[in-house]
Amino acid sequence: MTASVNEPFDMIPPSPWVEAHAACLPAGRLVLDLACGHGRHSRLLAAGGWPVLAVDRDASVLAVLRGVAGIVVTNYLWRPRLPDLLALLAPGGVLIYETFMDGNAAYGKPTNPDFLLRPGELRAVAAAAGLREIAFAEGYVERPKPAMRQAICAVRE
Repeated sequence: MTASVNEPFDMIPPSPWVEAHAACLPAGRLVLDLACGHGRHSRLLAAGGWPVLAVDRDASVLAVLRGVAGIVVTNYLWRPRLPDLLALLAPGGVLIYETFMDGNAAYGKPTNPDFLLRPGELRAVAAAAGLREIAFAEGYVERPKPAMRQAICAVRE
């Protein structure tokens, strides 16, 4: 199902990437859902037994989050703070990140290069932060809507 901004938030399905990789998150440990929007992933993870801290628009909250076991981010990119975000992960913590990449303008917003990942960018940023890649994907996707996306699941060892 493709959701529009006019549909109720409970109608927007979780990202297939997040659903597929949620099992990589450490059981029972705090997960940060950054840029959570209406909380579609927060609800998914809470239903799976993870305590979830859902944060949207207030970056000042990040300072108190060091040591989280999991970080989930979708449809959001703020390059200046990405290394700081990855530094929050505790040993054994898992990053699940998915957002738009170059070429997305052909399918809709965002179109601004500041909000589009370059090919392989998440892979490089995760490696620079000392994370071990579990899974990586980039390119065209049909769901939840046609787009050019990039996604990674990585762990801090």
